[in-house]
Amino acid sequence: MRKAKILLLLMAALLLGCASDNLDLEEEAPNQVLMLKVDYETNTFEGGTEFKFPTQTTSFTIENEYVPPGDFGSVKLIYKELGESLFFGTIHWMGTGEMTFPEKLEPAHSFKHVDTYDLRYPSGYEDVFNPDNRELDYKKAWLSVQGLVKAREYLAANPNQKAKMFLYTPSVGAGNPKDWYWVIYMKK
Repeated sequence: MRKAKILLLLMAALLLGCASDNLDLEEEAPNQVLMLKVDYETNTFEGGTEFKFPTQTTSFTIENEYVPPGDFGSVKLIYKELGESLFFGTIHWMGTGEMTFPEKLEPAHSFKHVDTYDLRYPSGYEDVFNPDNRELDYKKAWLSVQGLVKAREYLAANPNQKAKMFLYTPSVGAGNPKDWYWVIYMKK
């Protein structure tokens, strides 16, 4: 009976050891993309998420698939090199659409901030979706996320990158800017 218990404990330890290897996503995901959401009117950081991909790429291109809102439209953003979705949201004419992918974001309070007041910037900004060719001020939105520990990690890992941004407007026509928000992407 005692040998069976010892054998059972050894097998459990072996299984737990194998399972813990699978929990280290940093090791398994050499390619990571950070998505951050910032309110359009207040430039307040509202949350974000990290995408983790097992395949590394040398470039990071975001392409969009846009369905103009006759009544109902949508925008989908795709990590071109991998064919992976990064965003999907509906757009309503005289109504309000919604982001359906990713399904949920981590709340702003779950992101740590640096303890310094120095400013960090990407090498520039790249608008990945702007169907109306609006004149947009990216710096205000960037300033609300540049102090996040995660944003600094991504800048340090890829210092020459441009922040890839777009203004999601789920309401158009007589749309309400209170519904709009910035989406910012960075690659590690």
